[in-house]
Amino acid sequence: MSKDERFRDSIGTIDEAGKRAWVFPKKPSGRFYTYRKWVSYALLLILVASPFIYVNGNQFMLFNVLERRFNIFGLPFWPQDFHLVVISMIIGVIFIALFTTAFGRIFCGWMCPQTIFMEMVFRRIEYWIDGDRGAQMRLDRQPWNPVKLRKRLTKWAVFFLISFGIANVFLAYLIGSDTLLRYVQDGPAAHLGTLVALLIFTGVFYFVFAWFREQVCIIACPYGRMQGVLLDEKSVVVAYDYKRGEAEKGRKKFRKGEDRQALGYGDCIDCLQCVHVCPTGIDIRNGTQLECVNCTACIDECDTIMEKVNLPKGLIRYASEDEIARKKKFRFTPRMKGYAAVLTILTGVFIGMLFLRNDLEASILRLPGQLYQRKENQVISNVYTYKLINKTTREIPDVHFRLLSHTGTITFVKGDGFAVPAQELFEGTLFIDIPETELNGDQDKLRIGVYSGKELIETTATRFLAPRTYK
Repeated sequence: MSKDERFRDSIGTIDEAGKRAWVFPKKPSGRFYTYRKWVSYALLLILVASPFIYVNGNQFMLFNVLERRFNIFGLPFWPQDFHLVVISMIIGVIFIALFTTAFGRIFCGWMCPQTIFMEMVFRRIEYWIDGDRGAQMRLDRQPWNPVKLRKRLTKWAVFFLISFGIANVFLAYLIGSDTLLRYVQDGPAAHLGTLVALLIFTGVFYFVFAWFREQVCIIACPYGRMQGVLLDEKSVVVAYDYKRGEAEKGRKKFRKGEDRQALGYGDCIDCLQCVHVCPTGIDIRNGTQLECVNCTACIDECDTIMEKVNLPKGLIRYASEDEIARKKKFRFTPRMKGYAAVLTILTGVFIGMLFLRNDLEASILRLPGQLYQRKENQVISNVYTYKLINKTTREIPDVHFRLLSHTGTITFVKGDGFAVPAQELFEGTLFIDIPETELNGDQDKLRIGVYSGKELIETTATRFLAPRTYK
């Protein structure tokens, strides 16, 4: 392997001795960076506001694992809706496969929370305190003195406060914003366990954004590995036009008044600005790499340089290998169409299942270890436990059961005609009595209707145990 290809055998943020090679990216600017800022700030606003927005009494986004309560876009979900979660996860995987096949890691550069927080929050604070690339490198090399100590302590303190704020938002997603605000009013001494968990999350966020940084995208995130499987020569990625940049004799430093085309040199003036501005420290001119998150910083920087030397922009741009090598424009390939078809079908199934989902989930199970009882007048009785889950934000009144498949009676231990509280699990015990002449076997299947007043709101099924000797 030639020396030029050795970069593919190692990670760009690790030096030859195996130590961390700290990346000091130049502060980006340009058209795409401006667009990314607007997108990032909008997504940050949504991320921070979502736990505090309520739709029909439901928190807009809630992932309360401990109490097994989940709200997605204001719709409540329970463990009984796990099949919907599975389908939504499959849809997410197919969507990622389609999106990556078509447009590479554009999600990483524009929408990933790690990139948004790192580049649009923590990195911008670092530029404000430590200065641009050159100032940061000088500050890192210089010995500890009052100036360096002041800048380091200020940056670390601000990073910690922001990490603490992110941890609070994260906690609001887990336990609910109303619970979080109540804990804040009660004071930290009243909820020490929650405070300890909050500080642990703060430490994790601080570690990620103050030290681990781009290593998350390179080492920890599995999405970077996926792109090696999903990308092909037709995928649109942030790409260097080597045909134009290298020409016949390769790159050459810029000289004013020189006719580069006549001399056989490409438009790349080897200024290394695309390398200096890269947040993961790679050279985009080496082609698509694991570390590239498609953040477009190199596009903006290269366009700025091209404008200064009176050469056409777009030496680095969104393009596919086919476009650069063979001038073929982007089009949907059969593989992309296949992904799109599967995604459309699964999305339609998911939406249909959402509309068919009942507001109340009922389950009736025979009491474990209990056999049937024989009563007077040849009546067989079974005892059951029932569970009702109200998935709505309103109380469901006057709930009672009726047998739909057999003639018989249902008797509740606590009485009939109860109310199921909003977003609560209601359970109890009941007896089902059926005349022996109505039964067709020792394991009859019963259909039971759940009513609110006169309205049938749910149906469920259970087994009825009876003697084998009846006719």
